[in-house]
Amino acid sequence: MNHIIGIGDYAITSHAEDTLETYALASCVGVTVYSPAKKVAGMMHIALPNDFGIKEDILRPGYYATVGIPLLIKEMQYKYGCFKNELDIQIFGGALSIRENDFFNIGAKNLEMIKKIFLYTGVNYKLTDVGGYMSRTIKMDAATGAIKIYTQPIKI
Repeated sequence: MNHIIGIGDYAITSHAEDTLETYALASCVGVTVYSPAKKVAGMMHIALPNDFGIKEDILRPGYYATVGIPLLIKEMQYKYGCFKNELDIQIFGGALSIRENDFFNIGAKNLEMIKKIFLYTGVNYKLTDVGGYMSRTIKMDAATGAIKIYTQPIKI
């Protein structure tokens, strides 16, 4: 089964025949998690760094990094029996804005917050394909954890 992860969504699977896929990561960030020992794969599509008390996370728990990442790691641990130190975590996206003087700078803020969360939780990660001026689509093979990255330049 092919799981399509929309903005603010996430999926975890232990079915080897599954794939996880998310589209158009520009300032948004895709986080992939894979346990080689348990053959469990997870993916989340994060839109913003912090929820600031907004309850959008009830409907889309992966929308905010501060809510989504701890949820993803806890579910990998407690529902699927994975250990934090065995997880292969990769980060994609967080593109820069092509607009001059972008006040919000969401891509960089997303990456900064995600790094802080992983530092705080003591989980290792890799910045696999981040920043720049590219939109990324990622597809993950649940059997192996292999990830294919498709890029295209961001245009207005």
